[in-house]
Amino acid sequence: MTDPWLGLQHAVDHDISLLSAALLIARDEYPNLSRATYEQRIDEYVEHLSTELPCDASETQRLSRINDFLFDELGFAGDEHNYFDPRNSYLNDVLDRRLGNPISLAIVQITLAQRLNLPLEGVSFPGHFLVRMPLEDGIVVLDPFHRGRALDLPELRRRARSELSARDIDDQRLANLLEPASRRAIVTRMLRNLRLGYVEKQAWDKALRCTDRIVTLDPLDIAECRERGCLYMKLGHHRAARDDFKRYLALAPQADDAEEVMSQLIASSTQSGRVH
Repeated sequence: MTDPWLGLQHAVDHDISLLSAALLIARDEYPNLSRATYEQRIDEYVEHLSTELPCDASETQRLSRINDFLFDELGFAGDEHNYFDPRNSYLNDVLDRRLGNPISLAIVQITLAQRLNLPLEGVSFPGHFLVRMPLEDGIVVLDPFHRGRALDLPELRRRARSELSARDIDDQRLANLLEPASRRAIVTRMLRNLRLGYVEKQAWDKALRCTDRIVTLDPLDIAECRERGCLYMKLGHHRAARDDFKRYLALAPQADDAEEVMSQLIASSTQSGRVH
C-alpha cells in the first residue's frame, strides 16, 4: 500500500485537500479514526448551508452566513485556556469538541467556503493563522480563532509589529504578510503547532513523529532535518540522529549553528543507543 504521506510529498499543491491532510495527521494519533465519518459531517454542514443560501447571495453574504453558522450556531471557538493542547490540532477532536487553534478552525472554515464556491484562503500571518478572501476592491481578512471577525488594517499592523518586534510595517510588507499560503505550507504549519504542544509536554516521541512528517513533506527543509536529529538524540536513537546531523552539515556547511550541530554529531557518535 502506498504511503499517503509520500503521496502528499509529490502532490501538486492545488490537488492537496486540507481536510484530507488534516484527518491524515489525526490518524497518527487515532489509528482507527474513520475519515468518512468526519468528511460526512462536513458534507452535512455544506448541505445545510446550501439549502439556506439564496441563489443570488453575494460572496460577502455567503461568507457572513458561514461564520454565523460555525461560530454562533455550532459554537466553534478558539481554545483560549489550553492553546497548545494537541487536541486543538487534531481535526476529529476539533469537530467533536468545537474547540481548536487558529489553523484547525481555519481549515474547517476554508473547507466550507470553498465547497460553497467562495475563494477563501489561508494566511500564514505572524502569530495567529488568518484567512482572507479577495473582493472587487481589495481583500477581507478574518480571524477564525476569534469567531471569524474581520480585521482592519490598523489591527493587522499592530499584530505584525508585535510578533515581528518591528517599529513599523509599511504597506508592501503588510501585503507580503497577507499573501495566501500554499496548502503544503498550511499542513506544515499545522504539524509545527502540534509539535509545540508535544514539546511542552516533553512527549518527545510524538514531537518526533510530527517532525518526521514535516521532513517527508519537504525533504529539503534542512532546519527540520536538524530538529529531527535533536529529537532522535532525546530518544536515544543516536544512529538516526547522526544521519540527520550529517545531512544538515552537508547541505548547510556555513550555517550559523554548524559548529553546534557538529558538536551534537560528535556526541551522537560517542554514544550507543537504540536503533531506529
